[in-house]
Amino acid sequence: MSGRPSKPQRKRIEYPSAADEDLVRAAQGGDMVAFEELVGRHRDKIYARAFSMMRNEDEAIDLSQEAWVKGWQRLQQFQGEASFVTWMTRVVINLCLDALRKQKRLRTESIEHMDSESGGVERQMPPLIINPTEGLERQEVRQRIDQAMSQLSYAHRTVLILHEFEGLEYKEVAKRMGCSIGTIMSRLFYARRRLAALLMDLKQERPT
Repeated sequence: MSGRPSKPQRKRIEYPSAADEDLVRAAQGGDMVAFEELVGRHRDKIYARAFSMMRNEDEAIDLSQEAWVKGWQRLQQFQGEASFVTWMTRVVINLCLDALRKQKRLRTESIEHMDSESGGVERQMPPLIINPTEGLERQEVRQRIDQAMSQLSYAHRTVLILHEFEGLEYKEVAKRMGCSIGTIMSRLFYARRRLAALLMDLKQERPT
């Protein structure tokens, strides 16, 4: 009479074709090969998120590697409410925010004095959709967006990444950035407007 076949199941896992959830379960049981498969699948995305926030290749490499170490250490905490890659993205974002706070304390200070007027402003502003134009190579579009993002302040860049690209709600963004929802709305308004201006030449290059 054999008990539950949990261990044999784990051995039979086909790593390259297994779903993320199955790999996570196996890794939570101590299967390092399953975790390495997850790293291989999502390493580029996690690095790209770190780079989009840090604007520095070496720092992005260090922080994305640190995120994977933390991911392995905290894997038992992963409950599956979101996808594994979303969870890992949150890990690396938090590490980047911590690093940026240390580096940019003075710069953040000046932004805090922006007036957080009217909640209505946000509703009048259409959401920013960065849509690569047909006439440009994807690489070139990415470079221009990266260049425009790098010209934003730490606070404006971070609020755009968290709200527009990560899809976090105002309340969650405010919690992560340690400020009020009104401040987040104000920052988002100015960040969208500034980025739209910086990307204006991108739209003008659309082929006729």
